[in-house]
Amino acid sequence: MSGRSRAAVLLAAVVSLGAVLVPSAQASPKAPDTAVLDGVRLQQTKARLDRGDPQLRRAVEDLTARADNWLSQGPWTVTDKPRPAPGGDVHDYLSQAPYWWPTTTPTPDNPWGCPYVQRDGQRNPEVDSGTDRQDVEHVFDSTYDLSLAWYYTGRKAYAEKAAKILRTWFLDPATRMNPNLNHAQFIPCKYDGRSIGIIDFSQSYTSVLDAQAILAAGAPGWSAEDRTAMGKWNADFLGWLKNSDFGKEEGAAANNHGTFYDMQLAALAYATGDRALARRTVLDARTKRVDPQIAADGSQPQELARTRSWHYSTFDLVAYTRLAAIGRHVGVNLWAYQGPDGQGLFKAVDFLLPAATGAAAWSYPELEFHRFAASDVVHAAADAGDKAARQAVPKLEAPPGGDLWALRPAAEQLDSIAG
Repeated sequence: MSGRSRAAVLLAAVVSLGAVLVPSAQASPKAPDTAVLDGVRLQQTKARLDRGDPQLRRAVEDLTARADNWLSQGPWTVTDKPRPAPGGDVHDYLSQAPYWWPTTTPTPDNPWGCPYVQRDGQRNPEVDSGTDRQDVEHVFDSTYDLSLAWYYTGRKAYAEKAAKILRTWFLDPATRMNPNLNHAQFIPCKYDGRSIGIIDFSQSYTSVLDAQAILAAGAPGWSAEDRTAMGKWNADFLGWLKNSDFGKEEGAAANNHGTFYDMQLAALAYATGDRALARRTVLDARTKRVDPQIAADGSQPQELARTRSWHYSTFDLVAYTRLAAIGRHVGVNLWAYQGPDGQGLFKAVDFLLPAATGAAAWSYPELEFHRFAASDVVHAAADAGDKAARQAVPKLEAPPGGDLWALRPAAEQLDSIAG
């Protein structure tokens, strides 16, 4: 046997042995090109799981419990509501303003009980019936949980269910949603839709963008045609967000609505390939958002003025920390920015630490205080280098369903009041 032949045989033996020692089922999928999550970090976490890291076992059990629950639910469709949006198109998304209430008993001549009045922080239960709001929240939550569960476990059923939910809501001609929010958060007998209704999507749709990117890393049931069609939907939605009157109004908002608008705009831009717009949006947020919204002591005065000041203070920081995560992908370190009075994201998170760790009571108005609401934003600050946040992490209260930060290190609003 020649030297070349012996080498070939030896190489074949090594390859064969490697296949036995490292089964293909244990190979990590590629790092997904996520807009908010760090795809490389997800890939590294998957590799740790495959090596049997015991610290991740409980988190995976919590994640798969959530994913298993979604397997028997949905899919949902925007065309399911009992009556269409005011424009008459069943494919238009419809939601109702959550804090607006009827003032009279409904009658045949006044079926809504108009006029409506606002009660800040008090959610009207009727907003969860007759509109698309609860269904779209199910779409957002389920696709995120299912796609992550597939990525970490490789279980085909999770990916196929996520793909079916996405196709039903966004792509199938008979059931798809039109890429606009013209009738979000309408007020009966008052407005057919409002610009602030954009937050129905901006608070959660970035997770759906990441779910799509995770599925695109090789998930069964999510085809190239699906990816192309979803990219077209996202591009059309981004165009509406940038150019519609509602989009422009929401972009000009000075409180958490503006922060979430920027986050959604940057994520959509990143996901559709406009990295320049994503970068510019994060850069502009420094003087456009941080400077006027965060005070020198780290408080957020506009959010403290609400009846649910703890909820909205953590809520706004969910948008900021996710925007900072998008910035990481386009070369902008939003965490490092300090405004003219020294304000910045680290100070804003540190302002919450006494209440987040239970060391002190929250001394501002709050209808329903949940300490765990700050857990994710504290994790985010700790990961970004905040020493005080790192020291606070062991003292955080785990949210219902477990702390999933190790598996999906991007902040979520853990005390959601969306219904």
